[in-house]
Amino acid sequence: MQQTVNPIVQRWLKEAHEDPEAFWAKAADELPWFQKWSQVLAWEPPTFRWFVGAQTNLAYNALDRHVANGRGGHAALIYISERGEVRVFTYAQVLHEVKRVAAALHALGLGRGDTLTIYMPNCPEAIFAMLATVRIGAIHCVVFAGFAASALAERISASGSRVVLAADVVYRKGNDIALMGIVGEALQKGGEKVEHVVVLNRSQKAAPQVDGRSMDWNAFLKKGEGHPSAHEVMESNDPAYILATSGTTARPKLVVHTHGDYAVGIVTSARWCFGMKPEDVWWSTSDIGWVVGHSYIVYAPLLMGCTTIAYEGALDYPGPEVLWRIVEQFGVTGIFTAPTGVRLLMRYGEAVTKNYDHSSLERVVCAGEPLNPPAWEWLQQKVFEDRIPVIDHYWQTETGGPVLGNPYGLGMLPIRPGSASLPLPGKEIAVVTLDGKECGPGEKGILVIKRPFPGLTARLWTETERYGSDYWQRIPGVYFTGDSAHIDEDGYVWVAGRADEVMNIAGHRIGTIEVESAFLKHSAVAEVGVTGRADELRGEVVSAFVVLRKGFEPSEALRQELLKTIRQELGAIAVVGELNFVEALPKTRSGKIMRRVLKAVVQNLPPGDVSTIEDEGSVEEVKVAWEAMRKAIENKP
Repeated sequence: MQQTVNPIVQRWLKEAHEDPEAFWAKAADELPWFQKWSQVLAWEPPTFRWFVGAQTNLAYNALDRHVANGRGGHAALIYISERGEVRVFTYAQVLHEVKRVAAALHALGLGRGDTLTIYMPNCPEAIFAMLATVRIGAIHCVVFAGFAASALAERISASGSRVVLAADVVYRKGNDIALMGIVGEALQKGGEKVEHVVVLNRSQKAAPQVDGRSMDWNAFLKKGEGHPSAHEVMESNDPAYILATSGTTARPKLVVHTHGDYAVGIVTSARWCFGMKPEDVWWSTSDIGWVVGHSYIVYAPLLMGCTTIAYEGALDYPGPEVLWRIVEQFGVTGIFTAPTGVRLLMRYGEAVTKNYDHSSLERVVCAGEPLNPPAWEWLQQKVFEDRIPVIDHYWQTETGGPVLGNPYGLGMLPIRPGSASLPLPGKEIAVVTLDGKECGPGEKGILVIKRPFPGLTARLWTETERYGSDYWQRIPGVYFTGDSAHIDEDGYVWVAGRADEVMNIAGHRIGTIEVESAFLKHSAVAEVGVTGRADELRGEVVSAFVVLRKGFEPSEALRQELLKTIRQELGAIAVVGELNFVEALPKTRSGKIMRRVLKAVVQNLPPGDVSTIEDEGSVEEVKVAWEAMRKAIENKP
């Protein structure tokens, strides 16, 4: 077990296991505190508190201390839009803008413990608003700028927000996507507590007013003149922000992350897993609407004192060279992206990557879904020619940062494509059966977390009972991730996807990720989503929806090639009932394939809430493909 771990990593893992509280206290000592804690961990199942009594402020540590230490002139934030706009802010400039927003929020009557919603794209003003909110002790709930009115209304209402900060438009593939109509509709559905709507006008058109509550961004800032902008002193466990889970299930949960232990969690992960350092030009290609954007566009890079990039737009617009051009232009040293992003670039081939210099890159890390081996091999071997590592890792909105990963910052382990590697120091996990019995090497079960660590959410906003029942009581005594996995003989963890996405084919349990990875072995496949379909003989069979790479066209010959690939990779147990070619898959805007939508389509059921979907047209395309295949099956002699 774990014989592949180098001595340095082995020592860290040993220290964390033998005395977890001493280990995390030592890690927390690397961050500044206004006052130290009286107790490292107060664990009162199902909840817990870290660094009890410690005083801090997440935004202060991200900005003020760097300026005070002489790094005010260092670039903190680079904003880039798909239209070529570039804005660069130093730490001193970001702090100045954050103070202006903080004063303006005070002028609206917001302060410690108040909540507000931010419905804005990856623009500097949104990031200033996040930091300003945390600075004054208020709590932000960022909603992805593109969610439909019902999803926005649900989050505004559930968070109890008194103020909504919004932009009039978001830039997406050359279009100005209007947001204020969505805001107006959302407030009619769930904005009874909202007193003000502050609008950042970015287009030439006047944004629609929201029943007398609207205020222009510049007027908002002017209103703050003369009001205080100082940071609040917060207890370690005071909420900094709440964020709805971005999973593929229907009803979101509002996860709470705090000032103190969240900071410790994301900074240690940034160091140990990503090797983040002050000299980095760091680019997370995510959006601030997701936890990745919170942790690794905004808070961790600024806590670390490096330069962070916020990009607004699609990675393939105006062309597939966007990512590589930005890497060359700004000397990007580290990228955090999703497997979906890798597969998107893979569709265009590696030729485009040869036209740009990416020698500044030192590592690429991926998360969101398991990084399928074919996508890893394409990026690792064909694009980078093994010059730098492409690292997979695993985490959730609830964990704030990585749980599993290859500890690049401490010492790389051998990469096993498709595995998220090992638990990071201080993260104790297991794979168990539903009755809590630990599985042996290679045996599939449920991935669980055995004890709290800094960054793991300790509660849900206003839903105390749901927190216990959803996370700590499903399998008593451990935190239930909801993901299926197995651990190999060397301790590497292989996540197979959500536990409810495991198919049972003639008594054989096989994960959707395993089948999708097998499809991706074929050079024609860019993306694929699979789900189980009821079958009288076998219980379930695979229903597959395949997106082809550029230059390939659907054909019966290609269909047979793909089926042959599945048989070669997985054997006879992976019975494919039907294979459908589609142009797009239904995915959340954070890049997760909505397999519940695929399942609903093959079961001829309504797809449910699709307000979080990236492209609603993809649902209709899946329906059309399935209907055509169903008719072909019915008419088959």
